[in-house]
Amino acid sequence: MMTRRHIAALGVALWFGILALTPLLADNYTIRIAITIAMYSAMALSWNFIGGFAGYPSFSTAAFFGIGCYVGAIAQRSGVPLVVAWALATVFVTVFAVALGAIILRLKGHYFAIGSIAIVEVVRLVVSSWGGLTGGGDGLNVPLLSGGPDRVATTVLYVMLAIMLAAFVVTILVDRARLGFGLRCISQNEDAADMVGIDTTRYKIAAYALSALFCGTVGAVYASWVGYIDPTDSFSILLSVKVPVMVLLGGAGTVLGPIIGAGAFVMLEEFFWANFLEWNRAILGGIIVFLIFFLPSGILKLDYRRLFRRKSPVDRTEAA
Repeated sequence: MMTRRHIAALGVALWFGILALTPLLADNYTIRIAITIAMYSAMALSWNFIGGFAGYPSFSTAAFFGIGCYVGAIAQRSGVPLVVAWALATVFVTVFAVALGAIILRLKGHYFAIGSIAIVEVVRLVVSSWGGLTGGGDGLNVPLLSGGPDRVATTVLYVMLAIMLAAFVVTILVDRARLGFGLRCISQNEDAADMVGIDTTRYKIAAYALSALFCGTVGAVYASWVGYIDPTDSFSILLSVKVPVMVLLGGAGTVLGPIIGAGAFVMLEEFFWANFLEWNRAILGGIIVFLIFFLPSGILKLDYRRLFRRKSPVDRTEAA
């Protein structure tokens, strides 16, 4: 008998297969969209650990992504092999998040949100000022991946899909482990969780580190893909807003929500870019406001049976 969990797993496998087959079935433009979906899915799954499970409104995603870009790029320019450079970026960003989390996670609510936004700006200013190492405002050229455009795009797609799959597997493990239970307790009532013996500080730092880990890897791979990075693009505050919106769109604190939200958001964004170039940001902003007011729990938590069922005479009487 097929359960909801089996159906969900089948849906993820099907979606992953469609993205993986893109190079065989579509042109470079569609492959680029598939890469973007996989990239944002990995970052949305990362953010879900701290923002979904723990309920802490983090806006540090751009800092983790940007640091991953620069560490990976600097390592490659120093002669470090490609995969090793990506691994170094991942480790560096994770250690940075652990050290930062021990400080910033003392804040709560909107204070934490403001602090996490400030981190992005502080890191961006440091990178912009450290011209001898980072290239400053002029940016850095990154060694290009070998091969023609088709081969490079296919390689980047499969690497991004591997990162997305790893983030999804870790999400499942956390969801079923004591860490996931503890983070949900923190989200519901942190003081009560602390009183019953949950080490809230350690759990929050773990969630914050996981929210950075895959973003760092994605940043390093992205730098290798585009071949050039600069502080404005790498530390874009818009990135720190878009990723939480994707998670909220799909369903924060769920296993599949970030994947669904990232795919839906990227396709909506591409549609509006192609058809409403001058108004695309305004339209997307309106959609975000609509979702916040009318779909606050996300797509996965919507009660579709109640939405589409026909009202009985009793329901009509109660509505009246």
